[in-house]
Amino acid sequence: MLYLKVFNLEHGFWTCSKKVVFMKSNFKAAFYLRSNHVNKDGKSMVMLRCSLNGERANFGSTGIGVDPKAWNSSKSRVKGRTTEALSTNLQLSNLEDLVLSIYNKYENTDELSLDRIKQDFLGKTVSTDTIMELFETHNEDVKKQVGYGLSTTSYQKYELVRKRFAEMIMKKYRRKDLRLTEVTPFVIHDFELYLRTEIGQSANTATKTLKTFKSVILFGLRNGLTTNNPFANIRFHLKAVDRGYLEDDELNRLMNKEIENKRLSLIRDLFVFSCFTGLAYIDLANLKGENIVTLNGVEWIKGRRIKTGTLINVVLLDIPKRLILKYTDDKRRKEFLFPIISNQKMNAYLKEIAAICNIDKNLTCHIARHTFATMALSKGVPIESVSKMLGHTNIRTTQIYAKVTDKKIEHDMEGLAGQMGKFNKSAENGLFEDNLESDKAAKA
Repeated sequence: MLYLKVFNLEHGFWTCSKKVVFMKSNFKAAFYLRSNHVNKDGKSMVMLRCSLNGERANFGSTGIGVDPKAWNSSKSRVKGRTTEALSTNLQLSNLEDLVLSIYNKYENTDELSLDRIKQDFLGKTVSTDTIMELFETHNEDVKKQVGYGLSTTSYQKYELVRKRFAEMIMKKYRRKDLRLTEVTPFVIHDFELYLRTEIGQSANTATKTLKTFKSVILFGLRNGLTTNNPFANIRFHLKAVDRGYLEDDELNRLMNKEIENKRLSLIRDLFVFSCFTGLAYIDLANLKGENIVTLNGVEWIKGRRIKTGTLINVVLLDIPKRLILKYTDDKRRKEFLFPIISNQKMNAYLKEIAAICNIDKNLTCHIARHTFATMALSKGVPIESVSKMLGHTNIRTTQIYAKVTDKKIEHDMEGLAGQMGKFNKSAENGLFEDNLESDKAAKA
């Protein structure tokens, strides 16, 4: 039976109807020298490059070294009729025959792709013909690293992206999977649109999701599992956002509020602890007694951030010290310093607390971290110190809070200007009296 293979121009991949005819493909294999490197014997490695219908892929080194002066680049062979030249050319011809035989094997099948040819040529045993297979290979690799530099959260992040992409291709294309060569820039565009419209992600969240997806593709490229990079010409830009934080009076209001409900009281205490230490939720949730270290009579929080692995170095101030003591005998806390609930539930309870304390802001765990950074900078702590306390890998991240602090100073000065009325009046009667007389004379 003949089958008709139809190319979807909109999305850039093949779909099948009941009758399909395979079209003749244009395949080429070519050898070239790695001219930028010569070994100690004065030889350069011969590399293999293949092309299929205009798409090209490097298959890597052939393992054959030749004298660059003896190489005929137009014929992709060694010049001359010496025994060495004939032997080398025979090896190259055998490799060319091998790669052509692999092409012929798949020529009239829907498995034909440079990825498939390269895998067979290199003897790859891992089957990653499709994007879902690549996700599976990548995510299993991440899973094995959990506890050895990566966290469970990292694994869950990649699994969520896989799930979202699977949902999108099923809803948009009625497909359970796509071949790696079918994942085009337009498919990435459709995925971004799906994240924004169907899932409801913000522009920045959608961008971060796509960055996570890109890292899966890069994993495939690095390990020779794919030659297709749909992100090659895509540039990501995060929009500047106003990072919320609590003003001093709002933080005081939160701390002074009497909360009888034990659950909400705990959430408030955890939030305040983070406001005075800058710890992210996941680091606070994993804080243990061993993380409290005394150096020269000063207590510190020492450890590593779970998200990035960078060091945590924060002096333990009086308020967080007292909060630790408050929960020392709490039976709910297990091996950690505090009883901990999930990030999602904590954020939900913080909405209740904001309402109780008349704080008209969207309180989340991360707002506490922002509050710490803003408070520290506005009270004169150098930005380099704040960056180290927050465990930022790049000081540019901390500079975002410095911009917020400038706005805060501007806002505070506007408030101060409103209270300067009596000084303005005194200035008019004394400092600027001569100017006022001059103005009156000029108008007359």
